[in-house]
Amino acid sequence: MNAAGAFNQVVQALIVVAAAPLLVGWVNACRAWLQNRRAPSLFQPYRVLRKLLQKDAVLADNASWVFRFAPYVLFGCMWLAACIVPVLATDLPFAQAADVIALVGVFAVARVFISLAAMDTGTAFGSLGARREMFIGALAEPALLIIFFNLSLISQSTSLNTIVETLPHRELAIHPSLAFAAVAFVMVLLAENARIPVDNPATHLELTMVHEALILEYSARHLALIEWASALKLFVYCAIGAACFLPWGIAAAGDLAALPLAVVVAALKLVAAGAGLALLETMSAKMRIFRVPEFVATAFLLAMLGLLLHFVIEV
Repeated sequence: MNAAGAFNQVVQALIVVAAAPLLVGWVNACRAWLQNRRAPSLFQPYRVLRKLLQKDAVLADNASWVFRFAPYVLFGCMWLAACIVPVLATDLPFAQAADVIALVGVFAVARVFISLAAMDTGTAFGSLGARREMFIGALAEPALLIIFFNLSLISQSTSLNTIVETLPHRELAIHPSLAFAAVAFVMVLLAENARIPVDNPATHLELTMVHEALILEYSARHLALIEWASALKLFVYCAIGAACFLPWGIAAAGDLAALPLAVVVAALKLVAAGAGLALLETMSAKMRIFRVPEFVATAFLLAMLGLLLHFVIEV
């Protein structure tokens, strides 16, 4: 591990964990502007986290170590995923140690722990949310893998570093497989981050909520870690989309001089991604929970269609 790679890894880890709540604040502000409402402060998520961290945690009497430990696992998995994705540079030591399959596995570990924690206290809402979360994940994770396989076939590698280094240097051409994969990725992003039309992060209606049902029993520092981890997950998915489909601007290996420009370019990409997400949520309506499997299955079919087109047209 070289010094430049270690420096880039530390810088990215600190920037990502600090800026993730800001991305959530930006999305919320854009949604308010598009809906002709007064927008909350961009720093409102930080204030919520500070308020939660200052409170005393309340735990159920029958809560086991799984319930107490799950928020820390969830936060750690999301932070690890953020360190694997090349947001600023491609010579990240963590990215070299894990490929796209391992990245999906990190998301799966976080999903399993938060679902087990939701069922641990024995409440009806927790079990309901856990079942829905695992069902959606069982459809979304294969779709995400197929999306990554589309990129891997073009770059001949499952390493995100190699994918990001290869795609910008290919000849300028339209790749139908990438177009289908990009649409499928947006659909998976909405499903995995509990965004409209799959879920509404601002609702607590028992007939529709998925993510909120998982965390109803949490409070104080545990809830703060979960909310922070959710912001990190949204940040990671936006960063994956930017790295895989708009990889330009990421600093090359060993080029520390390009790091400031990479920070600016990454910020612009995330601003555009947040605004686009807010626009999609404003133009969409929350679908019935029974239609969600069809939505995620469509993402899988689009990703698979892109994979088939790669073999038919581009090989």
